Amino acid sequence: MQPIIPDLQSAVLCEDVRTEVGGSQTLVGVIGAIPVPQLPIGFFKLCLWTRWCGGFGRFHQASRLLDPDDETVAEAAIDFELREIEGSATNVHFFGGAQIKKFGVHHVEINLDGDMHLRFPVPVVQISQPPQNTVVDD
Repeated sequence: MQPIIPDLQSAVLCEDVRTEVGGSQTLVGVIGAIPVPQLPIGFFKLCLWTRWCGGFGRFHQASRLLDPDDETVAEAAIDFELREIEGSATNVHFFGGAQIKKFGVHHVEINLDGDMHLRFPVPVVQISQPPQNTVVDD
C-alpha cells in the first residue's frame, strides 16, 4: 500500500513535556514569545510537541529552531510510523542546550520527509530589567 501523508494536527513549543502515570502528556510552559532582559539566554531543555494523524506509512520528521537570519539554533529529528489511517503519532523533540543570541523573530520549522509542513514565529523580545529591591529608611 502506498504511504498516505499525514496531517500535522498540532505543534506546540514548550519548556517541558511530562508523561503522566496513565500515559497522558502534560505540556509545561507553553511558549508564544521569549521575553528576556538581555542575551544570550540558554535553555537547558526546549521541547517541540507534535501530533500527526490521518496518514499511513513510515515518515521522518525533522524540526529546527531558526534565528532571525534563518541560521539554525537547534534541531532534532525522529522517524515514526502510522499503521492505520485512524491512528495518530505524537512526537516530542528535545532541543537541549539551545542558545538564543539575537533579538527578533525566530521561527520553528517542521519538515516531514524533507517537505516543510509548518513554520511559525517565536518572537524574542527585550524587556526592562526588573527593579532591584531597595531598602528605604524612615
